[in-house]
Amino acid sequence: MKIKLLTAIFAFSVLGAFAQQRAIDDAKDNYSKYDVAKGNLVIGKPLLLNAKASIDKAATNSKTANSPQLFATKAMIYASLASIETDATAAAADYDTAVDAIKKAKDVDTKNENTTSIQHAALELAQIHLDKGVKAFQAKNYEAAYKEFDTGRQMAPEDTLLVLYSGIAATNYKNYPAAIANYAKLVTTNYSKKLDIYNDLTTLYLYNKDTTSALKTIQEATTKFPASTDLRKREIEVSLQAGLQGDLINKIEAAIKGDPNNKALYYYEGLTYSQIAETAGNTLRKLAKNAKAGKGAPDPQIAKLQQVRAENFSKAAEQYKKAIAIDANYFDAYLNLGYVSMQPAIDTYNDAVQLPVNATKAYDAAMAKAKSQFEVAKPFLLKAAELKPESTDALTNLKSFYLGTRDDANANATQKKIEALSAQKN
Repeated sequence: MKIKLLTAIFAFSVLGAFAQQRAIDDAKDNYSKYDVAKGNLVIGKPLLLNAKASIDKAATNSKTANSPQLFATKAMIYASLASIETDATAAAADYDTAVDAIKKAKDVDTKNENTTSIQHAALELAQIHLDKGVKAFQAKNYEAAYKEFDTGRQMAPEDTLLVLYSGIAATNYKNYPAAIANYAKLVTTNYSKKLDIYNDLTTLYLYNKDTTSALKTIQEATTKFPASTDLRKREIEVSLQAGLQGDLINKIEAAIKGDPNNKALYYYEGLTYSQIAETAGNTLRKLAKNAKAGKGAPDPQIAKLQQVRAENFSKAAEQYKKAIAIDANYFDAYLNLGYVSMQPAIDTYNDAVQLPVNATKAYDAAMAKAKSQFEVAKPFLLKAAELKPESTDALTNLKSFYLGTRDDANANATQKKIEALSAQKN
């Protein structure tokens, strides 16, 4: 009889343990069904509440109360409850329960058997912060948006959307160190638009007055994406800001010696000279404006900048022609060659229209000179538009040529093409 009694007690003990494990299994089963049906809460919410009832029951039993599986399942259930609860107080309580369950699950799941469930719960909570962050961002409360996105990011550190949104929100309220940290993280992930992120990260470093890191970042980007013209342009811009245009030209020329038939290298050298000319032009315009307003700006400085601009546009044209000699259909080289070749004509034209109305002879001579200069650029402008008729840049350059040569009919026809392309994009 004694042996039979012990057997009976053992049997009841085993049945009790199975009953409590069954409660966890029921909770997981109902939660899985909820996860499928959650798009329709009329169907999904009862399943989630059934899951909650089962997991709460399992939590009251000492045999399963500290089970890793219980904590992981509880975390998922309460995270989902927090996400659908409309009462703020109840939602906050569910949220806290989920956070606590995630922590306990991580502490006791030493074999990492419940990692997927724990991550699922964390993503549910992260989604709550993502939704709150989007609302704050739309309300232009960028600091609050950043805090929500960042909290979500900490819960799901590999979620690239949260990393991106954290960076964007931080940028909008000028928290550049935080923005930099997130963009720097993003370039180490599998995010699909990494090229754009490198460009943005470079800009952020410049906003933060860290030219050294900006240059290092854009150089890393051009190494990883050597075919990107936009990144190469950015590298040139940053190098110029850092006063390293000489180093950049030397670097390109050294590359040309090793690969003299690489059209892109000549194009990039042309681009560098173009940027030097544009930078000189921007400074020149400011000085000329100040001089006109009676603020000084010595004539020798203006004259020097005019010379620098003209010389570098000429050097750029030489390099673009070398690129075209290798590839007669190199659109980017034709586009830029047309642009730089047209600059002297535009300068002459603009100087002419500034002449006094009674300076007829000087005006006519300047206009004749401008027309002759415009003709130098014409074949390159036409070729660019021929190679890529859908390019608004090519058409805009061509329109400038027609306006400069006072060919209104072709200028208007080209403008209609630009408008048609714009309508197609919209």
